[in-house]
Amino acid sequence: MMSEHVHAHTNRLIDETSPYLLQHAHNPVEWFPWCDEAFEKARSENKPLLVSIGYSACHWCHVMEHESFEDEATAAVMNENFVNIKVDMEERPDVDQIYMNFVQITTGRGGWPMNVFITPDKRPFFGGTYFPPSPRYGMPSWTQILMSIADAYRDRRDEIENTANEIIGELRRMTVSTPSGGGLTRELLDSAFRSFERAFDTTNGGFGGAPKFPQAMSLEFLLRYHHRTGDERPLQLATHTLDKMAAGGMYDQLGGGFHRYSVDAGWLVPHFEKMLYDNAQLARVYLHAFQVTRSEDHKAVTREILDYVRREMLDESDAFYSTQDADSEGVEGKFFVWTTDEVTELLGERDARIFNFYYNISKDGNFEGHNILNRNYSVDATAAALKVGVADVLDVIIRGREILFNAREKRVKPGRDEKVLTAWNGLMLAAFADAAAVLNDRVYLETAVNNAEFIFRELYHDGRLLRTWKNGRSKLNAYIEDYANVADGLLVLFQATGDVRWLVKAKELADTMITEFWDDENGGFFFTSNDHETLIVRNKDFYDNATPSGNSAAADVLLRLAKLTGDNRYERFAVTVLRIAATQLTRHPQGFGRTLSALEFHLADTKEIVIVGDGQSELFRSAAEAYLPNAILARTDDPVTDSQVVPLFEGRAQLDGNATAYVCENFVCMRPTADTYEMMKMIGK
Repeated sequence: MMSEHVHAHTNRLIDETSPYLLQHAHNPVEWFPWCDEAFEKARSENKPLLVSIGYSACHWCHVMEHESFEDEATAAVMNENFVNIKVDMEERPDVDQIYMNFVQITTGRGGWPMNVFITPDKRPFFGGTYFPPSPRYGMPSWTQILMSIADAYRDRRDEIENTANEIIGELRRMTVSTPSGGGLTRELLDSAFRSFERAFDTTNGGFGGAPKFPQAMSLEFLLRYHHRTGDERPLQLATHTLDKMAAGGMYDQLGGGFHRYSVDAGWLVPHFEKMLYDNAQLARVYLHAFQVTRSEDHKAVTREILDYVRREMLDESDAFYSTQDADSEGVEGKFFVWTTDEVTELLGERDARIFNFYYNISKDGNFEGHNILNRNYSVDATAAALKVGVADVLDVIIRGREILFNAREKRVKPGRDEKVLTAWNGLMLAAFADAAAVLNDRVYLETAVNNAEFIFRELYHDGRLLRTWKNGRSKLNAYIEDYANVADGLLVLFQATGDVRWLVKAKELADTMITEFWDDENGGFFFTSNDHETLIVRNKDFYDNATPSGNSAAADVLLRLAKLTGDNRYERFAVTVLRIAATQLTRHPQGFGRTLSALEFHLADTKEIVIVGDGQSELFRSAAEAYLPNAILARTDDPVTDSQVVPLFEGRAQLDGNATAYVCENFVCMRPTADTYEMMKMIGK
């Protein structure tokens, strides 16, 4: 018996690092990665190309692979009539954006897997998402689609050329950005809040109905809006949502971390994959909610998310992995769900009765005969309902969670996409650095510093960032979102450590954004750099979707850099971005959460807080623990040396050898103080 599986087929994806592409390396389809060789082959053989785009944690991508791409007969049709390209949308969001726009324009909907047919010069002419292996759901089969496209390309080429040309015109029109004629006023923020209030689900929290996504950026805006206005309503919208999400099945009650989204309106049944970017942004919004409310529950969720990431998503090189799949053993959610019998066997009858009541575990189950843990009752309500002591309930929950977690660890874990993406690492770097400062946690600080050092060791060459890394190989030009998110993480890390090298690096990245990505003609940042591969259109993205758009993150970074460095040029670029976004923001504020937060900062009365002295001083700890979204907090042990980089430090010294705070607003500074109470009064706390 042979010890190693011999594959009948191996295609060109075998040399890739992306786990998603490697999953397809033994398909009978003769896949190419996105490369010149594929387009040259299509030109020389006079064939159209199929570009099939997905990502590792995408359930329906796996389904279509199994049904169609692993099927010999289907693969034969694909190989004979097309040059076939597989794209990991997380590695190549530039390619994905262009063809996603095309599919949305032509079909009215988008998503993954995405399958687009293009000409050898990369112009799309037909596309869609999932296609079944035989006609169903009112859809033609994948083979029918393939044959009709092949026939049309052979017999009706003129029609295809005309369609492709029209589409190109439309895609290019979509990239045109013009600044808003109106000013950037607080009315924009008031109007946005009213829109959030109208869409709010008063029962379950969140906005709109099912499916429901955790809109961390929108919640951040609500916290900032509350902070500036003192209005309690935005805070209620945010905290009600955060509390409901943390109690739901979308939150992993045993292991920490959020799943991607909820298929229902009540946060109960998740789509089970876990994404690095969601957990990075949610860790921060729970952390900021803790700063505002001092709720121990919000702090606990922050810690549980970050501890989950350290446990499951941290590479030994100090980089963060991308995603965990929804499926294990081929079944969605199998790793995460429980039956009453399993719980009883682990905890015993008495404890299981309490645990099952608290976590809503029943004989019938709430998900395909099994149970997703979620919480409908508080500890006090559970104690009252079961007529047991509160201490008993707490004891059972704490012990039961540990026992079930340890039992779950013995199960087959979901697959993990271990490629490292620069932008997503920037988001998680910011989360760890932020939590390190607010919670005074050395482990989180070490995690953040190590990650920043990894980025500059492995993903930064010749003054430029790269997009992706795996197993020691880094590649692909970075996009605007990579630069902006890493720069953001570095600014938060500078605030947490007082180490000016991180500010220097953030400034270098910001300067590269301006020289390599800025549109001199119309303003705004292009998604790709000036020296990037030429694609059929050069996109600009302003829409804050699951992750912040590169433009909104860049605007936020540049506004803070302007305050830290005194260089107003940064502010001018940021304001241009905000003016362009404002034209779309008024129509759909929920798509511009990060932009709204940047606008809050821009329109606020910003304070600069400089602390000279130890990072463990009561002075620094008090400032770091406070919620100060419209302040710049900078600390130094050596103001003389550091002032060469940070003008804010110039002329600052300690009073009588004690840690000293300098608080300034609108170029007017108050007298320095070594007294924490005095400083907090100056800050407005």
